[in-house]
Amino acid sequence: MNAPAVASAPGKLLLAGEYAVLEPGRPAVVMAVDRYVTVTAGPPEHAEVELVTDLLDHPVGLRRGPHGLAVCDERDAGHLAGALVHLAAVVDTVDRLCTESGRGRVPVRLTVCSDLHQHGVKVGLGSSGAVTVAAVRALGDYLGIPLSGEERFRLGMLAGVTVDAGPSGADLAAATWRSLVLYRSPDRDALLGRLRAHGVLETLNAPWPGLSVRILPVPAGVSVHPGWTGRAASTGARIGRLRRTGWRGGDDHRRFLLDSERITTQMAEAVRRDEAPALLAAVRDARLLLGELDRRTGLGISTPLLTALCRTAREAGGEAKPSGAGGGDCGIALLPAGVSVEGLHRRWTEAGIVPLALRPCAPHGSPQIPSDVPYTPAPRTIR
Repeated sequence: MNAPAVASAPGKLLLAGEYAVLEPGRPAVVMAVDRYVTVTAGPPEHAEVELVTDLLDHPVGLRRGPHGLAVCDERDAGHLAGALVHLAAVVDTVDRLCTESGRGRVPVRLTVCSDLHQHGVKVGLGSSGAVTVAAVRALGDYLGIPLSGEERFRLGMLAGVTVDAGPSGADLAAATWRSLVLYRSPDRDALLGRLRAHGVLETLNAPWPGLSVRILPVPAGVSVHPGWTGRAASTGARIGRLRRTGWRGGDDHRRFLLDSERITTQMAEAVRRDEAPALLAAVRDARLLLGELDRRTGLGISTPLLTALCRTAREAGGEAKPSGAGGGDCGIALLPAGVSVEGLHRRWTEAGIVPLALRPCAPHGSPQIPSDVPYTPAPRTIR
């Protein structure tokens, strides 16, 4: 019997690049934060595959079939498209990797504990990406499959695109490298097509044009402070709505991508140089760009509470913006050295915004950092 394996992965905050990073090769700056999802892989108690999460009040048993995983109890069917969708996708993707490599699949129980919720409500810290990254690592370690950091990222991305090819994977990158990163996304639709045509192992080893991850230093001249609106928002729903608008592919879309590239690149450079005024200016420009996108598309990115979060942060001496898809969840404020954090938090509390005690994630045990050269490993067989 294999020894149980435990892995954790952090949540994230997007500092710039929202919506633009959905396009292959477009950048975002994303920060891993010190709240975590922990996944334990071990032997099951009753079913061939068992999934346990603190979002459900009972374990869900699954059986492996010719078309993937199926619930043992039909009353649990809805959970495979809900609370367990990303966890089940990881198991199914790793199962396929094992089959293609001539390796037997073993019974397993995955148990998830998450700090990325507030009173049972997600706060927009990338819980789906964190649970995916932690599950890939725990399951790989439990099965004795040696995986590099980039291979874990890629397996997580392949699991993710089987659920929804829309999200960029920025949360996966932050969770894998546990750092502040400048991230450019691969073409997920192309990955999904290749996965369906050629399988997991071939797609894992293939070049992924557009993908780039660069680790950035955490700036010392400013501090990052997230605030929660108390309302959960669906990133996938807004991505889907954006894809259906006439805005996408038009002149306004192209200008948005160019403006986002400029702002995100300026932010990354300001971070590298630890230039607080330039970094605050980039946050301001990113907020204004999201506001313009909202006005042109009607996505509902801005809400009264997110507007209040940004206004009060500026009044306190900093800059702020929504973090992620908007419509709720979190915003972030950056304060230069010497500005009172207590003053900001007091203003937020008075406005009905919950300050979150988060810090940049310390990159403990980070996997090897990839270069910007397309990843082309030698073809391998998992043994």
